[in-house]
Amino acid sequence: MPKLKTHSSAKKRFSVTGSGKIKCSHAGKRHILTKKSKSRKLRLTHAGLVHDTEFARVKRLLAIGG
Repeated sequence: MPKLKTHSSAKKRFSVTGSGKIKCSHAGKRHILTKKSKSRKLRLTHAGLVHDTEFARVKRLLAIGG
């Protein structure tokens, strides 16, 4: 079976941690920031993890193991 190619836009949006989890950035930090509270914007700054329901799909896009 041939190797799988990594989805180009997915490799720019996600990164894999050492333990095998997938990191992603939060949505909603690009524009229309004036109405959002400081604490909300601060929470959006920090990276999050891909949810279990989306994990298999993102893993396939990144063409990582198994």
